[in-house]
Amino acid sequence: MYAIIFMILAVFMAMFALFVRMKAMKRPANVKKILIPPLAMSTGFLMFLYPPVREITSLEVIEAFAVGLLFSIILIKTSSFEIRGKDIYMKRSKAFPFILIGLLVIRLVFKLALGIYFEYEVLAGMFFILAFGMILPWRIAMYVKFKEVERQLNLFKSETERDWKVEPENPTP
Repeated sequence: MYAIIFMILAVFMAMFALFVRMKAMKRPANVKKILIPPLAMSTGFLMFLYPPVREITSLEVIEAFAVGLLFSIILIKTSSFEIRGKDIYMKRSKAFPFILIGLLVIRLVFKLALGIYFEYEVLAGMFFILAFGMILPWRIAMYVKFKEVERQLNLFKSETERDWKVEPENPTP
């Protein structure tokens, strides 16, 4: 019963996250918007202070993080930035919503399949590590891509400003 309720909540949370991500693409990106999510999410590691969650083994931690890294590759490949006017925006990808929904479905299938082998708390810890292992490399890659585009924008701005400087024809000594 609880599993079904939590799955329904997970679907609603995923739809909300998808809505927020799609809406965020309409506003200029910045370093804070890229780096705060993994920092804020890292507070979730406090769940491991709860003794039943600590029953997760080192191998399970490595496996969960590795699966998260694999999932992050898809997000990294589909995330890029573009310059619009004087700002940097995340480029809209038609595949992005489908990728997020696909990742949610895969996670739900994993949860259903693994739920009979693991205690609920251990499974929650594993999926948190999986999610963190997915978001951390994705956001680091986004930061690197953002800085690259920001360098291009600053170079373009400096060239534009240099081109518009008017030198006097007869400078006075």
